[in-house]
Amino acid sequence: MGAPKKADWREERRKRAWELKRQGWKQKDIAGALGVTEGAVSQWMTSGREGGEEALKAHPAKGATPRLTAEQQAQIPAVLAKGASAYGFRGDIWNSRRLAVAIKREFGVSYHPDHCGYLVRKLGYSMQKPVERATQRDEQAIKCWKTQRWPHLKKKPSRNAAR
Repeated sequence: MGAPKKADWREERRKRAWELKRQGWKQKDIAGALGVTEGAVSQWMTSGREGGEEALKAHPAKGATPRLTAEQQAQIPAVLAKGASAYGFRGDIWNSRRLAVAIKREFGVSYHPDHCGYLVRKLGYSMQKPVERATQRDEQAIKCWKTQRWPHLKKKPSRNAAR
């Protein structure tokens, strides 16, 4: 993956400054040639002297350490396989909130529900709506509502819109 592009050109600029210094250039002239401040060049030279050229390389931020270990993350599919009802939820449908509760119970780690969706996608799964419709669904009542009630609730176009 490596450093982002932004860091790549900055790293090249630091290395170029290091080369110019080794060729005998003054820090003031290096700063002018590279379009940076003398203070920046001074910092780069200090880093270069202390850590060599390795210290001039881009070191992108690592980010926060995951709360779940890699082993625990690998156990998430097993948690999902148990089904939501195994954790006291009505129905066997998973969503991010339910998964956050299950992770808290299994591993003692709290995650925001939005992050649980990220974890699941990272493992190659997705939170999906069920294929089956609810058993309580009343198709006749829905049809009646759409034909009779909805037209009365629906916004009518304003008179000014026609002009």
